[in-house]
Amino acid sequence: MTRISAALPLSLVATLFASTALADAWVQIEAQPSLTQATKAAQDYATQLPNVMGFELSGRWHAIALGPYATEAEAIATLTQLRAQGLIPRDSYTTDGTEYRTPFFPVGASFTIPEAAPQMAEEPVEQVAQPTTEETVPEIVVPQEPLDETPAQARASERELDRDARMALQVALRFAGFYNSSIDGAFGNGTRRAMSAWQEANGHEATGVLTTKQRNAVLAAYQAVVDKLSITRVTDETAGIEIDLPLGLVTFDAYTPPFAKFKSKDDSDVQVMLISQSGDEDTLGGLYEILQTLKIVPVEGERSRKKTSFVLTGSDAEITTHIEATLTGGTVKGWALIWPTSGDQTQRKMALDAMKQSFTPLRDAVLPDAYGEGAEQNIDLLSGLEIRRAERNGTGFYVDKEGRVATSAATIESCARVTLDDTYDATVVATDDGLALLAPTETLAPIAFAAFDSRLPRLQADVTAAGYAYDGRLGTPTLNFGTMQEHAGLNGEADVLRLNMSTRPSEAGAPVMATTGGVIGMLATLDTGSRALPEDVAFAYDMEKLATFLSGNGVSIAAAQSDTDLSSEELISQARDMTVLVSCWN
Repeated sequence: MTRISAALPLSLVATLFASTALADAWVQIEAQPSLTQATKAAQDYATQLPNVMGFELSGRWHAIALGPYATEAEAIATLTQLRAQGLIPRDSYTTDGTEYRTPFFPVGASFTIPEAAPQMAEEPVEQVAQPTTEETVPEIVVPQEPLDETPAQARASERELDRDARMALQVALRFAGFYNSSIDGAFGNGTRRAMSAWQEANGHEATGVLTTKQRNAVLAAYQAVVDKLSITRVTDETAGIEIDLPLGLVTFDAYTPPFAKFKSKDDSDVQVMLISQSGDEDTLGGLYEILQTLKIVPVEGERSRKKTSFVLTGSDAEITTHIEATLTGGTVKGWALIWPTSGDQTQRKMALDAMKQSFTPLRDAVLPDAYGEGAEQNIDLLSGLEIRRAERNGTGFYVDKEGRVATSAATIESCARVTLDDTYDATVVATDDGLALLAPTETLAPIAFAAFDSRLPRLQADVTAAGYAYDGRLGTPTLNFGTMQEHAGLNGEADVLRLNMSTRPSEAGAPVMATTGGVIGMLATLDTGSRALPEDVAFAYDMEKLATFLSGNGVSIAAAQSDTDLSSEELISQARDMTVLVSCWN
């Protein structure tokens, strides 16, 4: 609406303030205890309303009012209209202005002439307000789209919001990181604090009440991400799952039980999997363990297992993964979100929240144990997903009842993580001249540990090594049989044994045993330069070198007590019980 305003001569203004004879009706909007607060409030109202005045009151209070109006009826009509439009507080009221004292607003004692009411046609206000000079009265146009609302107008427009709109605003504030309470549509202290925090963070006065413009900004930021993600309710009748998915970033790929896979779309590098299989608590537990062997589940992250559910998370330099599964009605169902670590984490949070809140298992369907023909069969794959493998594997053996392990230093060199039997984390206690000592991070009680025999077998005597020749693929160590060839290395090394035995790299660190079962050495990988030796030539560090290293690092070694040769079955059993797979992860 365009309104006409004119500046009155100062003498006439003074006359109006000195007496209410010309107008004895006003609409009082509010009162403030300080001049600063009152002036600010009056300025805010003046951006939206004509005829805003400010007066001192008794008791050091300051009134902000609209007027003057020629009659009380005109003031009441104005009060009713502005309340209905939400432009003034609902507790505004009409007054005759007798309590008003010296004006403080507008500065310079100028104000807007009100529009004439119909009953004042015989003496229009415009005639009273004509300038006494010959200067042309300027026409002032108030913008139809003001910069923003006053606090009172913000409160009024907020009151017009229904419950859904209020909940949507709470959701958007939570998404923006300012609100962390329940989505209930009630604007309590938590919501007010969130609004204040958002205002402060975005350079606005922290009133705790968002204006319409500010609310729109909060919702627009949220909606922009929603549009990018295109979060859509998906009902997979084959898997028996209903869930909200970011279909702007992923698209359905294939069923590879127990997974329904959604691959990345438009190079988003985002992946989603739905989990669906029949089963019980054992099935849930097995899935929990198996998932941790997959490359899509980084090692570092939360591991939370309950009786009927689990949560797996993991993050590394490439991906961040979140997996949830639950056992219900004889089925294990869940979902996984795999997100690039370098991707937009704000979008990830929205997608993750949507999936968490919407996931619903449907009772009538579950993926079959096998789906389709020609399913890919590969020891390095699980349902088409690559299993996480160690960078390298070697062999070690328990050297005491505390579960400490001797192994080859080459196996664990420059490793971010070392594990024993793919299960237990271990730390490196010491390394020296090709030898390494490991300690499990949790207490272990090995079935057997090494008993050392200081007597070297005679030349050409039978010896046995127990190692993981095939990187642990067989799940158990293999026994390698050979003979003693020399009590020294090729260059005369006194602490090295030369064996007639064909070995593989992952057998390095394996215990070498006499026929009595006593440990006489440990398979070693020696640097032979550019020379290619016959494949049946192997080397081992002798028992004296091992004993010196272990004793020097606090291990009390056990001595072999028996001179009796063991049967093949006994030798195999003892070797396998004390031998352990050592893996290096990066």
